[in-house]
Amino acid sequence: MRRSRPFWRLSPAERQVWDAYPTGAWVDLRTGDRERDDPANGESWGAERTIRAEVLTALLLGAREPEPGRTPGLRLAGATVAGPLDLSDAQVTAKVHLLNCHLPDIVDLTDATTRGVRLRGCDILRVRGARSKIDGLFELDGSTVHRGIRLDNAHITGQFRLSHAKITAPQQHDPPGNHSQDIRKPYSKAEMKERGYVKDGWALWAGGMTVDGGAFLRGLRTEGGLRLIGARFNGGLYLRDAVIKGIGEHAVNADHLQATAAEFHSGFTADGTVRLRGARITGVLSFDDATVRATGRALHLSHMQVDELILTTAGVTGEVNLAYSRIGVLLDRPDVYPEHVHLNGLSYESLRGDWTPTQRLDWLARDPEGYRPQPYEQLATWYRRIGHEPDARRVLLAKQRARRRSLRLPGRGWGRLLDLMVGYGYRPWLAGAWAGLLLATGTAVFSMHNPVQIDPEETRSFNAFVYTLDLLVPVSVFEQRAAWEPVGWTQWLANALIVAGWILATALIAGAARVLRPPSAP
Repeated sequence: MRRSRPFWRLSPAERQVWDAYPTGAWVDLRTGDRERDDPANGESWGAERTIRAEVLTALLLGAREPEPGRTPGLRLAGATVAGPLDLSDAQVTAKVHLLNCHLPDIVDLTDATTRGVRLRGCDILRVRGARSKIDGLFELDGSTVHRGIRLDNAHITGQFRLSHAKITAPQQHDPPGNHSQDIRKPYSKAEMKERGYVKDGWALWAGGMTVDGGAFLRGLRTEGGLRLIGARFNGGLYLRDAVIKGIGEHAVNADHLQATAAEFHSGFTADGTVRLRGARITGVLSFDDATVRATGRALHLSHMQVDELILTTAGVTGEVNLAYSRIGVLLDRPDVYPEHVHLNGLSYESLRGDWTPTQRLDWLARDPEGYRPQPYEQLATWYRRIGHEPDARRVLLAKQRARRRSLRLPGRGWGRLLDLMVGYGYRPWLAGAWAGLLLATGTAVFSMHNPVQIDPEETRSFNAFVYTLDLLVPVSVFEQRAAWEPVGWTQWLANALIVAGWILATALIAGAARVLRPPSAP
């Protein structure tokens, strides 16, 4: 094929790449000196290690025919790629593999369709790949990207790899497209505001991205957040030992994320909110040994559907929001929760962890929204499901006490009386204790101070126990009240016993109605 005009003359390094492309052979321009071959020092590499980006683009777009029986490909190590590597809107049928290369300009895959793209251990200005389709592996393992990665609505059929990469959000540097300023010299906050920067700086902007293989971001380091709203990870999302330093409010914003598993664990650290509102995870969502620090909400995990949630973090600074989430198994520890935990609407099939009922009740009491009945009913339902009826009754008693604090004065007074008399019906033995105490008191007093018989002509023998019992029963069944009249101060005792009997009966009826009422669906 006839070469186009820009390539009438190729440098020796470019000639090597040009000749190697049809067979997919490696071109290695590294010297073997580890410090000199560090891509961060690529600006000092001379012409013998410099390849024009337009040469690479021409090759990938068909400037050379493949050698018969061989698979073409771009495999290059230790080179500086001069100029933007622009493959936007292109259809690339050969694989790209750059190793330890220095790319001081943009790698643009916007709207492109490519085979596998591997940029391992490279030093890159910026990567753009919105709406691209990469048929195979997309890898940036060990690379440094100075102005962020954009992959919104991209589709990667293989794995997405960012393990041990370092990414800095573009909001800390020049706006995209303007490369006049040193990429390592950040703007001041005033300059950023003047240029209209958004509140959050995103190191990875990948809303709507789909990854059919696993997304491996282990050991990732960022200055800026991860924006993964609506992303789908059919092979799981793995951020073990990643350190995400959010510039604005969020370290991770992954609302409506879908994944087979999501692991933010084993040393994962986030400075900023980790938000997964509305996420759908068919496997495990793990925050084991993770650290999250934020002002306000640290873990925003509301409205999720998760098969198993592991909350055994190393530490959370800020609120945890689990409201309205549906969780199969919740594994957590009492010490991992901060002062405020949003729990209203949370439902779960099973709880795991070394908790006592007292600790679970303290967990419910941390909701900053105040009293809500559903969290108590959900916990009581779970205790009943596993056969711990006494613990379920204890939770429901705590629910009534929490409700009482939200009532006005008359309601609080009546509630306190119900609690004192029968424990809102969940401690009916209290009524027996009160009745026994009153019965013993009345029997003792009326034995020493016998009432006067009302009808002297009627032959009756006085029994202090039966008389006191008749006073306590709301409706006289022993016909003692009408036969005997207390005298002196014992009249007050008799009246008090009658009132106490009515209160006990009312409390028992109210408590029984509350206990026997069908439980609300959690």
